[in-house]
Amino acid sequence: MSSESLNAELSKKTSVLGLKLWVLIGISVGVFIISILCVLSVWITFQRKSRRSVDKYCHSKIPNISKDIKIDRVGVHSNDHHESAFLTINDKSSDKNSDKMLAHLGMSKSSDPDIASQSSSIYHNERTCSSLSGEEGSSGTVRKQSSLSYAGLVTASPLIGLPEISQLGWGHWFTLRDLEFATNRFAAENVLGEGGYGVVYKGRLINGTEVAVKKLLNNLGQAEKEFRVEVEAIGHVRHKNLVRLLGYCIEGVHRMLVYEYVNNGNLEQWLHGAMQHHGTLTWEARMKVLLGTARALAYLHEAIEPKVVHRDIKSSNILIDNEFNAKVSDF
Repeated sequence: MSSESLNAELSKKTSVLGLKLWVLIGISVGVFIISILCVLSVWITFQRKSRRSVDKYCHSKIPNISKDIKIDRVGVHSNDHHESAFLTINDKSSDKNSDKMLAHLGMSKSSDPDIASQSSSIYHNERTCSSLSGEEGSSGTVRKQSSLSYAGLVTASPLIGLPEISQLGWGHWFTLRDLEFATNRFAAENVLGEGGYGVVYKGRLINGTEVAVKKLLNNLGQAEKEFRVEVEAIGHVRHKNLVRLLGYCIEGVHRMLVYEYVNNGNLEQWLHGAMQHHGTLTWEARMKVLLGTARALAYLHEAIEPKVVHRDIKSSNILIDNEFNAKVSDF
């Protein structure tokens, strides 16, 4: 077929709107190409949506580095109803080995005490529950935290091995007998410090855990008031840079608080006192203490409800652990 005859055939008008054949063929090819492009576009969109849904599902299954720490919230009524709240505590800093700063303070451990008093917490259980009736512990909630994490924040509870019946709400209820045994009847050699609030003793629980026992003044009205304020304010608090309240004792006129024991002195001792013979704090150590203190205060003042305002910030209230982490006390 010659080119002239081909041109003549393509130039013939068709029955479709009187269009020439070559125009109709061009339109058909164009429609086919557009159809292919539409199908490809729909397929690509579907694939993207599927991929996003899979990614979202994967992210929901894989948690961030931050750790959840369970905090108990208690309102002690006649039926001892307990509730729980969860707090995510985060931190940006990555703690370095403290051997770059100073040698660790070696602490000698005394022999384990006789566990004969293990049942002492059971003796006064009913009486203590009744004396606590009507008191309500504060609850802590996180208002806002950025993506932070602590290495080694979640550790074994120092209350493991103690009688379960004496664990009430967020903390541990101790009898006077428990704490007398732990502190060797509040011996003078176990005194860690004294102040207008009372005396702090070093003690060792029946499970071997070292603790600091704050014995409030024996003026009943004053001791009970201080006890209520402190327990309600800090009973729910959990933070790496705050001294943890482990439990309490209410028996007769006695009002005592049991804290974790921080065995590396306080900032005042490191700067001006008894810890100076262990060496001088490097700038790295000082910055670590400074940042830890700032995080603790930010947590108390901003991150929990109700807020806890520390009204006695001083170097002697900033304790230091073996890794030179600051632990704020007396808040």
